[in-house]
Amino acid sequence: MRCALITATRAAEILGTMLGGYNVAPLIAALEDAALADAAAKALSQVVLVYDAFNDVERLAKTNAAAKRVLQSWAAAEWFTSRPQLPEQLTLKVFKVEGEINTDDFSPASDASTRPDIPLHALAMGKTRFPGGIETIAAWRREGARVAFVGDVVGTGSSRKSACNSVLWHIGEDIPAVPNKRRGGVIIGGAIAPIFFNTAEDSGGCRWSPT
Repeated sequence: MRCALITATRAAEILGTMLGGYNVAPLIAALEDAALADAAAKALSQVVLVYDAFNDVERLAKTNAAAKRVLQSWAAAEWFTSRPQLPEQLTLKVFKVEGEINTDDFSPASDASTRPDIPLHALAMGKTRFPGGIETIAAWRREGARVAFVGDVVGTGSSRKSACNSVLWHIGEDIPAVPNKRRGGVIIGGAIAPIFFNTAEDSGGCRWSPT
């Protein structure tokens, strides 16, 4: 199959944005194409969920320079070390909610049907607990501020990941090549419920608690 909209090299670059799965086999095959080998090696260097396909790259590396570069990159963990570093300092504008904020405040059960659609579901965040909050946060962000969500007690209640997804949608940053999901937002609490704390970390948030 051919596509006139993008080049083969660009296709390899796009495949490299996937974490793993169906992109791995065509990228390994492209290592043997002189015109695509460099792009495929660079793409595969950022992909670590390759499972048994590692053996294919290892075998190919015995005679293929591009495959050898992939192995060397994996060994050096460049998929991790090449990521942007956290800044030494952050300047934040605080959106503070007094008292306890539970996961139903972030992800209302009455809107459970929309949870798979993060941007849509996030519109319900705080509608009864802090109405107008998401509009305030959006206005601050349009002004160029980076916003921290702050509460006395944050994330009690159920373990629903949609609660973190909603918070990060409003205060986080876009993820290259990943639509409808964000990361990197700052959540601060006098106390943060343990499950919410872990979920925020797993979701790519920066979380802080004095305890």
